[in-house]
Amino acid sequence: MTETSSNPTEVDPVARELLQSVVDTARAIFGAEASSIFLLDEEADELVFQAVSGQGEDFLVGMRFPAGRGIAGWVASTGEPMVVDDLSRNGSFARDLAESTKYVPDSLMAAPLMHASGVLGVLEVLDPAPQARSSLGELDLLALFARQAATALRAVLDRRAALDRAAAAGSAEASAAARALAELDEAGRAAGLRVVDAVRELLLAR
Repeated sequence: MTETSSNPTEVDPVARELLQSVVDTARAIFGAEASSIFLLDEEADELVFQAVSGQGEDFLVGMRFPAGRGIAGWVASTGEPMVVDDLSRNGSFARDLAESTKYVPDSLMAAPLMHASGVLGVLEVLDPAPQARSSLGELDLLALFARQAATALRAVLDRRAALDRAAAAGSAEASAAARALAELDEAGRAAGLRVVDAVRELLLAR
Protein backbone atom coordinates (compact mmCIF):
# COMPACT_ATOMS: atom_id res chain seq x y z
CA MET A 1 0.00 0.00 0.00
CA THR A 2 1.44 3.32 -0.98
CA GLU A 3 -0.62 5.46 1.39
CA THR A 4 0.48 4.59 4.88
CA SER A 5 -2.49 6.40 6.36
CA SER A 6 -4.82 3.99 4.58
CA ASN A 7 -2.93 0.92 5.80
CA PRO A 8 -5.56 -0.96 7.81
CA THR A 9 -2.97 -2.12 10.36
CA GLU A 10 -2.39 1.52 11.37
CA VAL A 11 -5.54 1.77 13.45
CA ASP A 12 -6.65 5.05 14.98
CA PRO A 13 -9.09 5.29 17.93
CA VAL A 14 -12.12 5.56 15.64
CA ALA A 15 -11.34 2.36 13.76
CA ARG A 16 -10.27 0.60 16.95
CA GLU A 17 -13.63 1.33 18.57
CA LEU A 18 -15.38 -0.10 15.53
CA LEU A 19 -13.25 -3.26 15.53
CA GLN A 20 -13.78 -3.80 19.25
CA SER A 21 -17.54 -3.50 18.76
CA VAL A 22 -17.35 -6.15 16.05
CA VAL A 23 -15.49 -8.73 18.17
CA ASP A 24 -17.62 -8.06 21.26
CA THR A 25 -20.77 -8.55 19.20
CA ALA A 26 -19.49 -11.65 17.40
CA ARG A 27 -18.48 -13.29 20.67
CA ALA A 28 -21.90 -12.64 22.19
CA ILE A 29 -23.88 -13.76 19.13
CA PHE A 30 -22.07 -17.07 18.74
CA GLY A 31 -21.65 -17.84 22.45
CA ALA A 32 -17.88 -18.06 22.00
CA GLU A 33 -14.97 -18.10 24.43
CA ALA A 34 -13.19 -15.44 22.39
CA SER A 35 -13.33 -13.46 19.19
CA SER A 36 -10.59 -11.56 17.40
CA ILE A 37 -9.85 -9.50 14.33
CA PHE A 38 -6.57 -9.69 12.46
CA LEU A 39 -5.74 -7.03 9.88
CA LEU A 40 -3.44 -7.81 6.99
CA ASP A 41 -0.13 -5.97 6.75
CA GLU A 42 0.64 -6.56 3.08
CA GLU A 43 4.12 -5.04 3.18
CA ALA A 44 5.26 -7.26 6.04
CA ASP A 45 3.12 -10.21 4.88
CA GLU A 46 1.78 -10.57 8.41
CA LEU A 47 -1.55 -10.69 10.20
CA VAL A 48 -1.85 -8.39 13.20
CA PHE A 49 -4.20 -8.76 16.16
CA GLN A 50 -6.16 -5.49 16.25
CA ALA A 51 -9.15 -6.31 18.47
CA VAL A 52 -9.82 -9.14 20.92
CA SER A 53 -12.80 -10.03 23.08
CA GLY A 54 -12.54 -12.72 25.76
CA GLN A 55 -9.44 -14.89 26.12
CA GLY A 56 -6.29 -12.85 25.45
CA GLU A 57 -7.94 -9.45 25.29
CA ASP A 58 -5.44 -8.00 27.79
CA PHE A 59 -2.27 -8.69 25.80
CA LEU A 60 -2.84 -9.93 22.25
CA VAL A 61 -3.48 -6.63 20.45
CA GLY A 62 -0.43 -5.82 18.35
CA MET A 63 0.89 -9.40 18.18
CA ARG A 64 1.88 -10.48 14.66
CA PHE A 65 2.34 -13.76 12.84
CA PRO A 66 3.08 -14.82 9.24
CA ALA A 67 0.11 -14.26 6.95
CA GLY A 68 0.59 -17.64 5.30
CA ARG A 69 0.08 -19.72 8.44
CA GLY A 70 -2.88 -21.01 10.40
CA ILE A 71 -6.61 -20.90 9.77
CA ALA A 72 -6.58 -17.10 9.67
CA GLY A 73 -3.81 -17.22 7.08
CA TRP A 74 -5.79 -19.64 4.93
CA VAL A 75 -8.92 -17.48 5.13
CA ALA A 76 -6.94 -14.32 4.31
CA SER A 77 -5.28 -15.93 1.28
CA THR A 78 -8.41 -17.58 -0.15
CA GLY A 79 -11.05 -15.05 0.85
CA GLU A 80 -13.26 -17.95 1.95
CA PRO A 81 -14.85 -18.51 5.38
CA MET A 82 -14.14 -21.68 7.34
CA VAL A 83 -15.65 -23.58 10.24
CA VAL A 84 -13.68 -26.31 12.03
CA ASP A 85 -15.32 -28.49 14.67
CA ASP A 86 -12.14 -30.34 15.66
CA LEU A 87 -8.93 -28.38 15.18
CA SER A 88 -6.77 -31.34 16.21
CA ARG A 89 -7.71 -32.96 12.90
CA ASN A 90 -7.26 -29.89 10.68
CA GLY A 91 -4.03 -29.61 8.72
CA SER A 92 -4.22 -25.81 8.44
CA PHE A 93 -4.33 -25.28 12.20
CA ALA A 94 -1.01 -23.96 13.52
CA ARG A 95 -0.96 -25.18 17.11
CA ASP A 96 2.32 -23.44 17.90
CA LEU A 97 0.80 -20.08 16.98
CA ALA A 98 -2.22 -20.81 19.16
CA GLU A 99 0.03 -21.76 22.06
CA SER A 100 1.87 -18.45 21.71
CA THR A 101 -1.44 -16.68 22.42
CA LYS A 102 -1.88 -18.74 25.63
CA TYR A 103 -5.21 -20.11 24.43
CA VAL A 104 -5.59 -23.22 22.27
CA PRO A 105 -9.17 -23.58 21.02
CA ASP A 106 -10.87 -26.84 20.13
CA SER A 107 -13.01 -25.33 17.38
CA LEU A 108 -13.39 -22.07 15.51
CA MET A 109 -15.19 -20.13 12.82
CA ALA A 110 -13.42 -17.60 10.62
CA ALA A 111 -14.48 -15.21 7.87
CA PRO A 112 -12.55 -12.70 5.76
CA LEU A 113 -13.02 -8.95 6.09
CA MET A 114 -13.64 -8.38 2.39
CA HIS A 115 -13.91 -5.13 0.47
CA ALA A 116 -13.67 -4.16 -3.18
CA SER A 117 -9.95 -3.55 -2.68
CA GLY A 118 -9.47 -7.11 -1.43
CA VAL A 119 -9.07 -8.82 1.94
CA LEU A 120 -8.50 -6.40 4.82
CA GLY A 121 -8.20 -9.08 7.48
CA VAL A 122 -9.96 -11.95 9.24
CA LEU A 123 -12.66 -12.22 11.89
CA GLU A 124 -12.35 -15.32 14.09
CA VAL A 125 -14.69 -16.79 16.69
CA LEU A 126 -13.02 -19.31 19.00
CA ASP A 127 -14.89 -22.20 20.61
CA PRO A 128 -18.37 -21.03 19.60
CA ALA A 129 -21.42 -22.73 21.08
CA PRO A 130 -22.04 -26.15 19.45
CA GLN A 131 -25.25 -25.03 17.76
CA ALA A 132 -23.41 -22.12 16.13
CA ARG A 133 -20.62 -24.15 14.56
CA SER A 134 -22.85 -27.02 13.41
CA SER A 135 -24.63 -25.05 10.71
CA LEU A 136 -23.37 -23.63 7.43
CA GLY A 137 -26.08 -21.01 7.84
CA GLU A 138 -24.29 -19.72 10.93
CA LEU A 139 -21.05 -19.47 8.97
CA ASP A 140 -22.87 -17.51 6.28
CA LEU A 141 -24.09 -15.10 8.95
CA LEU A 142 -20.56 -14.66 10.29
CA ALA A 143 -19.35 -13.98 6.74
CA LEU A 144 -22.11 -11.39 6.29
CA PHE A 145 -21.14 -9.73 9.55
CA ALA A 146 -17.49 -9.65 8.48
CA ARG A 147 -18.32 -8.11 5.09
CA GLN A 148 -20.39 -5.35 6.62
CA ALA A 149 -17.72 -4.65 9.23
CA ALA A 150 -15.09 -4.45 6.47
CA THR A 151 -17.18 -1.92 4.56
CA ALA A 152 -17.51 0.27 7.64
CA LEU A 153 -13.80 -0.05 8.46
CA ARG A 154 -12.78 0.85 4.90
CA ALA A 155 -14.99 3.95 5.04
CA VAL A 156 -13.35 5.10 8.29
CA LEU A 157 -9.84 4.50 6.92
CA ASP A 158 -10.59 6.25 3.63
CA ARG A 159 -11.90 9.34 5.43
CA ARG A 160 -8.71 9.50 7.46
CA ALA A 161 -6.51 9.00 4.38
CA ALA A 162 -8.28 11.74 2.42
CA LEU A 163 -7.80 14.25 5.22
CA ASP A 164 -4.16 13.29 5.68
CA ARG A 165 -3.49 13.74 1.96
CA ALA A 166 -5.11 17.18 1.98
CA ALA A 167 -3.07 18.28 4.97
CA ALA A 168 0.18 16.93 3.51
CA ALA A 169 -0.42 18.77 0.23
CA GLY A 170 -0.42 22.08 2.08
CA SER A 171 -3.41 23.28 0.08
CA ALA A 172 -5.57 26.23 1.04
CA GLU A 173 -8.08 23.74 2.38
CA ALA A 174 -5.60 21.94 4.61
CA SER A 175 -6.36 23.93 7.75
CA ALA A 176 -10.09 23.51 7.21
CA ALA A 177 -9.56 19.78 6.73
CA ALA A 178 -7.63 19.60 9.98
CA ARG A 179 -10.40 21.42 11.83
CA ALA A 180 -12.96 19.06 10.31
CA LEU A 181 -11.00 15.93 11.24
CA ALA A 182 -12.63 15.45 14.63
CA GLU A 183 -16.10 15.88 13.16
CA LEU A 184 -15.40 13.46 10.33
CA ASP A 185 -13.91 10.98 12.76
CA GLU A 186 -17.10 11.22 14.80
CA ALA A 187 -19.15 10.73 11.64
CA GLY A 188 -17.03 7.75 10.64
CA ARG A 189 -17.39 6.15 14.04
CA ALA A 190 -21.15 6.70 14.03
CA ALA A 191 -21.51 5.25 10.54
CA GLY A 192 -19.42 2.22 11.37
CA LEU A 193 -21.20 1.48 14.62
CA ARG A 194 -24.56 1.82 12.88
CA VAL A 195 -23.47 -0.97 10.55
CA VAL A 196 -22.44 -3.15 13.48
CA ASP A 197 -25.72 -2.49 15.29
CA ALA A 198 -27.76 -3.25 12.17
CA VAL A 199 -26.02 -6.57 11.58
CA ARG A 200 -26.26 -7.48 15.27
CA GLU A 201 -30.02 -6.88 15.20
CA LEU A 202 -30.31 -9.01 12.06
CA LEU A 203 -28.41 -11.91 13.63
CA LEU A 204 -30.19 -11.78 16.98
CA ALA A 205 -33.58 -11.70 15.23
CA ARG A 206 -32.94 -14.88 13.24
